[in-house]
Amino acid sequence: MSKPYIVKEKCVHCGACTAVCNEGALYLETKDWTLAFNELLCTQCNTCVRACPLRAINAGSSI
Repeated sequence: MSKPYIVKEKCVHCGACTAVCNEGALYLETKDWTLAFNELLCTQCNTCVRACPLRAINAGSSI
């Protein structure tokens, strides 16, 4: 599997991906509510890809 990458133009910061990420690799920055990604914590399960209602997270290349 590949690590997810975020299509920032599509992301509306709904939090669906952060809610399903058991590793805490995806989280919302509290200062500006942007989506952040910690590549070291990602297990490449791609649960976040399936959870995103706007398809703003894709499996494939790096963020």
